[in-house]
Amino acid sequence: MSSQHYENPEITFHPDHSGGTKKIWKIFWVLSLLTIVELALGYFLYAKGTDISYAAVMATKITIGVLTIAKAYYIVSVFMHLGDEVRNFIMTIIVPLALFVWFIIAFLADGNSWKNLRNTNAGSKTSTEQVEKSSTENDH
Repeated sequence: MSSQHYENPEITFHPDHSGGTKKIWKIFWVLSLLTIVELALGYFLYAKGTDISYAAVMATKITIGVLTIAKAYYIVSVFMHLGDEVRNFIMTIIVPLALFVWFIIAFLADGNSWKNLRNTNAGSKTSTEQVEKSSTENDH
């Protein structure tokens, strides 16, 4: 029996684990580059402080988030060998994970809207921030 012949018809893919040291160094450099870019962007935000616009801060934070997700994908794909699996198995992992992330974001947004409604008594009075702002404007 050769290594490429399988008796079980369900086995449709045999991962290629060749590459050895060269593949490890490639993974190392890719992850190092992503980490260095994330740290540089974080240092940029820290060094600039409040001197940059809100849009620039949000764009930088979104970029850091995307790089973090790319790094997480690469780590899961390589070190957890999810990249070597069949598509259906990958989908059984990724789809519930994506729904769970969506679930967390939805509950945070819903909680924030309830907090805002509670502070305004369902819109019948102004919020605490608006009251404080109007009282400081009236003092001047």
